[in-house]
Amino acid sequence: MKLHTIKINLPGGIVSAGDLYEVLSAAEKAGVEDVRFGNRQQLFFHVADDRLPVLKQDLFLADIMFELNADAHPNIISSYAIEEVIYHPDWLREGVYKDILDLFDYRPQLKINLVDNDQTFFPFFTGNLNFIASDTSNYWYLYIRFPKTNVIYQWPTLVYSEDIADLSSAIERTIFASPELFYDQPAIDGNLLHSMVNAVGDFVIQPITKALKLPEFTLSYYEGFNRYGSNKLWLGIYRRDELFKVAFLKDLCKVCMKTRVGQLYTTPWKSVIVKGIDAADRNLWDAVLCKYRINVRHASNELNWQVEDQCAYGLELKNELVRKLNEEDVRTFKLCFAIKTQPKTGLFGSIIIRTQQDITEGVVLADERFEILYTRDFNPNSKDFICFRKDVQRHELSTYIIELCNYYYELQSEPDLMANAVYLENEVTTEAAEPVKPKVYQCRNCYTIYDEMYGDAVNDIAAGTPFEALSTYTCPTCDAPKEDFKAIETPQPVPTE
Repeated sequence: MKLHTIKINLPGGIVSAGDLYEVLSAAEKAGVEDVRFGNRQQLFFHVADDRLPVLKQDLFLADIMFELNADAHPNIISSYAIEEVIYHPDWLREGVYKDILDLFDYRPQLKINLVDNDQTFFPFFTGNLNFIASDTSNYWYLYIRFPKTNVIYQWPTLVYSEDIADLSSAIERTIFASPELFYDQPAIDGNLLHSMVNAVGDFVIQPITKALKLPEFTLSYYEGFNRYGSNKLWLGIYRRDELFKVAFLKDLCKVCMKTRVGQLYTTPWKSVIVKGIDAADRNLWDAVLCKYRINVRHASNELNWQVEDQCAYGLELKNELVRKLNEEDVRTFKLCFAIKTQPKTGLFGSIIIRTQQDITEGVVLADERFEILYTRDFNPNSKDFICFRKDVQRHELSTYIIELCNYYYELQSEPDLMANAVYLENEVTTEAAEPVKPKVYQCRNCYTIYDEMYGDAVNDIAAGTPFEALSTYTCPTCDAPKEDFKAIETPQPVPTE
């Protein structure tokens, strides 16, 4: 039976619980059991040929736009999903995102990113039009990555929030009207594009007085129940196979509507985030997770991977490599990985595994070869790739990836690179001196660490506060009481499924 791919854009990664419920109900009626989310916060699922007419009718009646076996209109992504829960923005709030998204009265054919400059959870330059918030309220930097190239041009002025939609439309029309100048070309004149666009539009501008400075990359743990604000929780859900049961998501939407949680959010890590959960309602959410046996405690070195959308080969390879990294207990903090089987896909990563052969669905490859690359300074937002190894066989991949991870941490140990580190260990000048062991405590339930050296920012506990000095304490991740923490010498790895 022939299967068709349905793609539904969720602008900004934001979808109301009611709208998602309608989509899921239509999909379920058409015999769909699982859906998945994409790198650009969109929704995918497959429907059988004989059920397609019913699905199309139901989606049309619900006024839900979709693409059939196509991706001509990439989703507009935004960093709103993590606002207030993983990072705290200066001026870029929910209303600003929604006002900008509402101004798009056309369906873009270029990839558009709307991200804050003070976070690293969302990529900065994977779009064609990359709007990055500046320190000036309602003004944005714009970096254009011309289609089918890694040529990046910085727009010479800041862009006003209310002009983003019109400016994007003008740039898109100009690029597609002159593909010989701006589309899939080895050399492109960005200043020419700027002059052509300015000739057909009148936009509010501000001069760039301060160069964009991006933060150092870190990837926050984005699973499970987490506290924020005075008495609120947010819930992150990741699936190892990328599949979310339709029945599970429908029940999730029902709980959202019952508890007046209006929206759900998707992320570029193909996960779902629910914000604004009242702590008193947690039992309702726990019940849904238990009903569908949803695990929300995967190892951190499994969550920092980018795989192409709907790529079974890449997903299988990722899971294989994650298992081997877990077996070797490899540290991957501040690193993220990407597996690329196709050229010019918009993935980002500090370490990239790229196939050197054509990957065809369903074809068994007799001789697989891979190239391992890393980005300049291991910055995942860089487009400056450095080859580490070529012609690597599949069984050798994990060995070389571990070698490259070790190389990264060797670089971090260089004195000039450690100048801005959180702390520097003092040299031991006496051979007989015993090393000072930090006081570290680990939650028995979710394996969260309390290290008195750093304290606990979530619970407003200052660095240097001894664990014994805390009269009361609850785990910032799972809310377990202080009694559920045990003293350890070395943090234990979080177990995987």
